[in-house]
Amino acid sequence: MLTVGVDVGGTSVRAGVVDGDGSVLDTARAGTPAGEEALEEAIGAAVAELASRHPVSAVGLAVAGFVAPDRRTVLFAPHLAWRRAPVAERIARRVGLPVVLEHDANAAALAEHRFGAARGARVAALVALGTGIGGALLVDGEVFRGAHGVAPELGHLRLVPDGRPCPCGKSGCWERYCSGTALGATAVELLARHPGLSTVLAREAADDPRKVTGRRVAGAARDGDPLAQRAVADLARWLGDGLALVADVYDPEVVVIGGGVSESAPLFLDDARERYAEVVTGAGHRPLARLRTAQLGDDAGIVGVATLAREVAPLTSRNGRVR
Repeated sequence: MLTVGVDVGGTSVRAGVVDGDGSVLDTARAGTPAGEEALEEAIGAAVAELASRHPVSAVGLAVAGFVAPDRRTVLFAPHLAWRRAPVAERIARRVGLPVVLEHDANAAALAEHRFGAARGARVAALVALGTGIGGALLVDGEVFRGAHGVAPELGHLRLVPDGRPCPCGKSGCWERYCSGTALGATAVELLARHPGLSTVLAREAADDPRKVTGRRVAGAARDGDPLAQRAVADLARWLGDGLALVADVYDPEVVVIGGGVSESAPLFLDDARERYAEVVTGAGHRPLARLRTAQLGDDAGIVGVATLAREVAPLTSRNGRVR
């Protein structure tokens, strides 16, 4: 039984056909449009492309936002257009297949617990570093959702009072200092103060600051660029500080670092681990969570929500409603 998982992020829509072993057999991708209609059209087109090549039976959407407990409605998504939108029903009408929603970090955590880095862990947290930060908590293999289905929103913990503004409406959120977007922003700020530290990035920023993306900064850091390395060190420090907060509240036995930024983990994870060990409450007198990078990489959300769709599809009609 093949299903489609769609990771709907702030910058891209990525879809994949997934089998029962968690393997991604085929993919389709598009940029994330700004409006609701355009976004749903892009999702529908990606699913249709894959369905034309494979006998798929259901669709799961991993969404970077608040998903209602019935997993049919997106309540709020800081980086997407949906606000209290019946997304499952709308997409189901477009593609003619049952559709289920899940928070993207929950989906990734489920995949890592089923197939990857959190397998066997009783209490596991996932921190997904991408455009922002997604967070998830699993207890005995079950997603912890909180009273209203929106926990844990780790990316919007306020680490810096009066810090960088965030699309969520607050300022100083963790994801404004520790994400792909944050890495690019930190590099641009450093360039304003120390333009001579990076000839390459300074030239690119002068042409168009949007070219200084997190991916570009990580690549420059790997090539030995001193300013990019300083920006990565800043990200590592904020990652360690945030992980200490996560450990203080949840005391997980393993924390999985996922999302697109995790591909560059060799640049920052050791420093983040050291910082976390220094600042966690009771440092030196308590067990520390194991920090592991996601084994499924950037496909974790796709695999997790496709697996969920496979399990929920028999209970769901083609208009997206639970029977």
